[in-house]
Amino acid sequence: MSAETTDLTGRARMASRLRRLREARGLTIQAVADRGGIAISTVSKIERNLMAPTYDRFTRLARGLGVDVAELFADESSRFETGGVAVARRGEFGYHETENYSYEMLFPQVRGKAMVPMMGTLKPLEQMRFDRMVSHGGEEFLLVLEGRVIVQLADRDDVLLDQGDSLYFDSGRGHLYASALDAPARILVVCTQPDAARDQP
Repeated sequence: MSAETTDLTGRARMASRLRRLREARGLTIQAVADRGGIAISTVSKIERNLMAPTYDRFTRLARGLGVDVAELFADESSRFETGGVAVARRGEFGYHETENYSYEMLFPQVRGKAMVPMMGTLKPLEQMRFDRMVSHGGEEFLLVLEGRVIVQLADRDDVLLDQGDSLYFDSGRGHLYASALDAPARILVVCTQPDAARDQP
């Protein structure tokens, strides 16, 4: 799935899929919010296509629904088994766009992964609007594919990364990424998933 189909794979598609998953499990919005540790207003806004969730919020949504993160991006998925091999060809990904980031979720049709690999496009810092830093369970690897990236970390100095530079950190530390130049930057990010987020059958 490519970026050309953003009208089908962005906010509206996630909102529709979230509602279907919730209703299929007989859960109320309040139950999803309570189980995921996320505000009920946030779940409601996402489900009504009024908000595009950031990575930390959609991992909480998945936990609240009792599904793998992959199921928020693909209508059909199969579990990754021991000894398994999955191949993603160029342009095959689940697309998700927020106010600040464009995510290309790799292997969205594979659930039960120990890692969540994704590529992304970052806007220049001056064009981005944040109400908070992102934080979530697990560890995170960031590699700059194109451009220069500034990484803001809670209680740490900013880190500047050029093309080919990388960073590995505890995702529980608040963090933000942005392009440090006037042009967008491209990144590869891999997040580990806490066991609870991927033990769904």
